[in-house]
Amino acid sequence: MTDKATQIAALLAPTVESLGVELLGIEYLPAVGNATLRIYIDVPASEYEATPEGEQPRSVSIEDCEAVSREVSAQLDVEDPISSNYTLEVSSPGIDRPLFTLEHYARFIGETVKVGLKLPHEGRRRLTGQIIAIEGEQVVFSVEGAPDEGRFVVPFTNIDKGRIVPDWAALGFAPTKPGQPADTGRIKPKDKPSKPPKRRASKKK
Repeated sequence: MTDKATQIAALLAPTVESLGVELLGIEYLPAVGNATLRIYIDVPASEYEATPEGEQPRSVSIEDCEAVSREVSAQLDVEDPISSNYTLEVSSPGIDRPLFTLEHYARFIGETVKVGLKLPHEGRRRLTGQIIAIEGEQVVFSVEGAPDEGRFVVPFTNIDKGRIVPDWAALGFAPTKPGQPADTGRIKPKDKPSKPPKRRASKKK
């Protein structure tokens, strides 16, 4: 997240958590005349962990998004961290889940992600690869074409943004390649349930 987004996230996190959901992260997109403040919320990780095996945990509802939008909007009006006009959006993460923290990358080891870097690293500003490990403050990816047998290590502090790349075939939204079985056997994180489409509430300042 940007410094501005980090500042706003620290300000709003207690309010969001008081409503029974978790603040995943914030995107602040400045623009002339009207910026965008996008807030991602999810069911707390503790609820995922407490869900009995074989059952789906609850998901973020439109009512959750609307409640967060109301409370956050009121707080922003008082604190006024953004001086210009902006559009507030509150959204669930969706299946192309954004990753904001090192803990998020650790949680989704085994998933394929698209990542943008703040500064070029080994000749790349962007990469698509599978998260294979966390080593201290570094994220280790398996990237096709990378040296060291595809192993590509990036300091977390150099990651600007990252999103999970949905496996559309496994989700039943795209055909598998000819000759490829429907079940690829790819390991999924044990605490990652199937996710519904994003739910969003918006408000313009």
